[in-house]
Amino acid sequence: MVFPTALLNLVAQWLVSFNQQAKKLKTHDHLLHRTHSSRSLLLLCPTIAKFCPPENRGHPFSLACDFNGTLLATRSFFPFFMLVAFEAGGPLRSLLLLLCYPLVLLLGGRRGLGMRIMAFISFCGLRERDVELVTRGVLPKFFLENLDARAYEVWAAAGGRRVVVTGVPRVMVEWFAKEYLGAREVVGAEMRVVCVGSERFFTGIVAGGLGAAAKLRAIRDLFGESKPDVGLVSHGNPHDHIFVSNCKQAYLVNKEGNNRATMTREKYPKPLVFHDGRLAFLPTPAATLFLFLWLPMGFALFLLRAIIGIFLPYWLAKNIAPLTGFCFQVDSHAALAGEGKLSGVLYVCNHRTLLDPLLLSTAIGRPLTAVTYSLSPISELLSPIRTARLTRDRKRDAEKISDLLKQGDLVVCPEGTTCREPYLLRFSALFAEVAEEMVPVAVDTAVGMFYGTTASGFKSLDPVFFLMNPRPKYVVRFLGRVPADKKCAAGFPATEVANWIQKRIAGALGFECTSLTRKDKYLILAGNDGVVEHRR
Repeated sequence: MVFPTALLNLVAQWLVSFNQQAKKLKTHDHLLHRTHSSRSLLLLCPTIAKFCPPENRGHPFSLACDFNGTLLATRSFFPFFMLVAFEAGGPLRSLLLLLCYPLVLLLGGRRGLGMRIMAFISFCGLRERDVELVTRGVLPKFFLENLDARAYEVWAAAGGRRVVVTGVPRVMVEWFAKEYLGAREVVGAEMRVVCVGSERFFTGIVAGGLGAAAKLRAIRDLFGESKPDVGLVSHGNPHDHIFVSNCKQAYLVNKEGNNRATMTREKYPKPLVFHDGRLAFLPTPAATLFLFLWLPMGFALFLLRAIIGIFLPYWLAKNIAPLTGFCFQVDSHAALAGEGKLSGVLYVCNHRTLLDPLLLSTAIGRPLTAVTYSLSPISELLSPIRTARLTRDRKRDAEKISDLLKQGDLVVCPEGTTCREPYLLRFSALFAEVAEEMVPVAVDTAVGMFYGTTASGFKSLDPVFFLMNPRPKYVVRFLGRVPADKKCAAGFPATEVANWIQKRIAGALGFECTSLTRKDKYLILAGNDGVVEHRR
């Protein structure tokens, strides 16, 4: 009885709130659009190219601006609502949001009822914890890719109090604005929550206003009588005249019709090493429509590629896979990888997908044993090659690897987890202590629709999503055997051997080495240590 009662209360609250806010928005929009004064104020502002830091007698200046349309180059916030709906709510919720997009356009996608409809569909019934994982692990990547380069330069130059005042839900932008941009305060629309037992769920109802009056009240509450030194405004945001009249200086980020430059990876405020989520593209309405049209064909393509990879001989699978759109590129050094010794070679590769050991076996032309710390029972059961689970007991694991090397060749991913971005995590040194023959292998992937890895989702579906991509690419590059003078047998410490191999692989791929670990990744993206419990 708890859930039906909570659902009825939710519906009643939403209807009352919808009616009240509709009346308020009607009044505000009438006052706002009665004349063209707000647009005229924006056009009178100098462009951001003419920005000149205010003279504060050596003190850093303060800054206030909106998030959507000002710091972000994109004008529509629909793709980010779609990310929440898809990653936290699932495909059916995202399909409903897509179907409601014409209604959102009719009512105003960036303000008013349109924004409330998107918020309701995206958030209603979601656990607070699930939304938090999306705001920390999924949204930052897309925010960084759409961060306006010129607006961020001014934002970064403001060493004083930096404030984001926005009409979009605060929960979506606060973590990114504080963690990546260094914002001191973030004021936005508040999403109501209800408690059901020990869990907190979003109702989908936006509490308070989203428009000019709410922003004006927020600025005055934050700064009091003293105005922000600088305000950034956008031509496409109808409420930005608030910043013009309540900041000492105001600059126009963009003019109507002008293209806006976004940030390159090298200029990101912080390196983006980890991110989660299945979607590899920004889900605009057109892109999301293509996604749902592609799903049936993509699943059929997954089945075809899986059958080819599992049941056909390696040499045949390698030649047929490109006919399905799968780009499988193997470096010419593959023939030299196992030369000189029939067995007992340890292939050390970076970790990009769950399919790394299988695709490496295909590249070599013979099955390898995959040594892993953490593998879900389903993935272990369905694996077409042999897998060996380690126990995280250093002595026992060393003995197990030594025994396995006597039986044949092994493949190990010493990072312990996948990394999507051009970075390598810290390599565990255990493999260097027990292996006599080691071959570093650099692997890389490229996808256009789905990521084949996850930290908070179902790992058993990782190969499914990777193989559902229209044209996935997988590159294998063998880097030759580790020289005798770089091994432990020559007096080289195991950690130094691991670091040398890490740098060798990073250099071949153009990646950057880090000291981050699997635990760091899962604490950020999933809130756990990433250990999969093995049930017997």
